[in-house]
Amino acid sequence: MTTARITRSPVAVIVVAQLFGTSLWFSANSAADDLIRQWHISSADIGTLTNAVQFGFILGTTVFALSGLADRFAASRIFALSALLGALANGAFALFSHGLASGVPLRFAVGLCLAGIYPLGMKLVVSWVPERAGSALASLVGMLTLGTALPHGVRLLGSGFSWRATMAVSSLLALAAALMILTLGDGPFLKRRGGTRSPAPGQVFKAFGNPVFRASALAYFGHMWELYAMWTLVPALVVLSGLAAPHAHAVSGLTFAVIGIGAASCMAGGLASRRLGSARVAAAALALSALCCAIYPFSAGWGAPASAALLLLWGAAVVADSPHFSALSAAACAPELVGSALALQNAIGFALTMVSIQLGTTWLASLGPQVAWLLLPGPLLGLAVLSPLWRRASA
Repeated sequence: MTTARITRSPVAVIVVAQLFGTSLWFSANSAADDLIRQWHISSADIGTLTNAVQFGFILGTTVFALSGLADRFAASRIFALSALLGALANGAFALFSHGLASGVPLRFAVGLCLAGIYPLGMKLVVSWVPERAGSALASLVGMLTLGTALPHGVRLLGSGFSWRATMAVSSLLALAAALMILTLGDGPFLKRRGGTRSPAPGQVFKAFGNPVFRASALAYFGHMWELYAMWTLVPALVVLSGLAAPHAHAVSGLTFAVIGIGAASCMAGGLASRRLGSARVAAAALALSALCCAIYPFSAGWGAPASAALLLLWGAAVVADSPHFSALSAAACAPELVGSALALQNAIGFALTMVSIQLGTTWLASLGPQVAWLLLPGPLLGLAVLSPLWRRASA
């Protein structure tokens, strides 16, 4: 490990690579309007494309968790290979897909590759700066959030480009991410399992025997019920709030703002965690997000400025807690199981997103603004199960 490599601010390299790599996640959603028109599909079908990514991610993280591969091989190599393959799958979608039959398998492949980017990015951060994992992971999740919003921003800036061209930008960014992480390598502070043996099958489930990990993971599951469904529904919420007409160019800009503001809130939460602790920051974000869910259906008559402010507040609160669940869970795990435990936590959490995304996109037409109440149980449950940790931190 060279001094030059360490002095390059490894966390900055990882978070920028995370931004570029996770731009693959919602790249198809940024083209939703065009896909609906050209492929003659519905909003529920866009939910199906999103869930194909989620299912691929779930399967990939489950394999990493149960096989121990996330702790057997260098995290940087897994990340780089996954970003490369994800770029190719996303590029194939942009170039060759012409309907759900061809599009769903390719989006599934993107999700499978993201399983080697997101949780392995978290492990890389912990391997470099374990002493400030909460604030560093906040930067990482901030970049995940901005990466999620990025395709909408690219769509906004490239209004004259086809949806295929704007999706190709995400593939190029993912290729850059692969090169960055491959050059950086792993940090010195986490042990990898020696030899060729993986952790015993099922060993990762022992993490749930730790009460801190269990509380953090369960709170994360409640948080995930809300997060990705909310992100998927943001373009519709913008329209339901009267902020833009359906299919208007402004929808992309407002969607980018509502999702992208979460990057700033993650950074702010990371700074706050140094003084307040991760548990209290996560609890505050869950409470604020639950409040936004509860009052959104009443916001239609408030006028554009108030409706926009509520959506921006919700976009900030909905993701600000995410890095702190990872920090709490990582700190509660044995070092040699961190990658597998975080992968398992991700797999279960993302399985829940498939249900809330499908229900939200399917029931949107009938529920209208009240679709927000479908998401409300998530943050309420998260706040309840996390209470032993944030109450202890406040004592």
